[in-house]
Amino acid sequence: MKRLTFLTPCLSAIAWPARFSEDLFVNKPLLLGTWSFAQRGIEAALGDLVSGGDPLDACEVVCSTAERDEQVDSVGYGGFPDASGVVTLDACVMRSPSRSGSACCLRRHVDATRVARLVMEETPHMMLVGHAADALASSKGMEESELLSPLARAAWLKWRLDPDSVKQASDHSYRPRDGGPEHAGPLFTPAPPSDQLTRPEEDLEQRWHHHDTIGVLAIGSNGELAGACSTSGLPFKRPGRVGDSPIIGHGLYVDPEVGMAVATGEGEFVMGVCGGFAAVELMRQGASPLEAARIVLERIERVFTPTVDHQVAVIACSADGTHASAALRDGFRSAVGTPEGVRTVDPDLVLHPGT
Repeated sequence: MKRLTFLTPCLSAIAWPARFSEDLFVNKPLLLGTWSFAQRGIEAALGDLVSGGDPLDACEVVCSTAERDEQVDSVGYGGFPDASGVVTLDACVMRSPSRSGSACCLRRHVDATRVARLVMEETPHMMLVGHAADALASSKGMEESELLSPLARAAWLKWRLDPDSVKQASDHSYRPRDGGPEHAGPLFTPAPPSDQLTRPEEDLEQRWHHHDTIGVLAIGSNGELAGACSTSGLPFKRPGRVGDSPIIGHGLYVDPEVGMAVATGEGEFVMGVCGGFAAVELMRQGASPLEAARIVLERIERVFTPTVDHQVAVIACSADGTHASAALRDGFRSAVGTPEGVRTVDPDLVLHPGT
């Protein structure tokens, strides 16, 4: 019987970027995060990880830093609400296929990643949703708090009064912006058409500001793997919508025998191909991390036919620390933390450069 017949494109030779060899950290602690705003959290978590700390602790610190930052409008306290004005948070954590936890539609606890970890460590279940997930967090002493920040409320009121002035994330006539880890720029600013982009390459991430996910992959000094995802979902989404981020095997997958992968961008696209799981299974079959990320993106293109306004990116990492990232279009950046320090980097591959 054939295995994974839907993932059998030829693993063709790839011209490796010059910097890729510099990112081969075998048996060294490693932190990888989606988007440049992960940098602050990686800086906060790296020291303990390098000193022998738990890689899942490191993932939680990275996610929590974003979850508590009002300027990050796609995660936690700064996250934009759904169409009814209610913020709902989703997250998952993973050590292995049998050690995973997920929490969806949280309304009262900002530390969504911590709640997902409670599901993994304190219950026999893998996923809790809504009131039940909030109740678990409260029963374990987690403080309840208001999730709708003043900035997010202002954006929602603007959208509610004039939906055409602030497009929903599902309406891609407005491109998102991302100004980097210290971004405090305007909300929902329309980007110019791709053929009019003249900004330096490092500024292209501004196009994808409301990109909805922080995903983190970590390797401890003992070689143990862990990962986490956290999001507030699409801005002004239909109430009840849950994307790829908290679903094991979609936005995140970790298998200590093989490696791990995390995805970000258009959640429904990632869900349709089980992106995280697919990337890890490709590595199990012999693909390099970069080949695995590329094939997942090519699969998304065949299934969904994305337009120029859609973005998806994947970070894949083998169990030995070899890692790579790929994106459909320009503008994705990731943060990398090693014993040598923290930096943000462009993807190793862009399927459609110049778009």
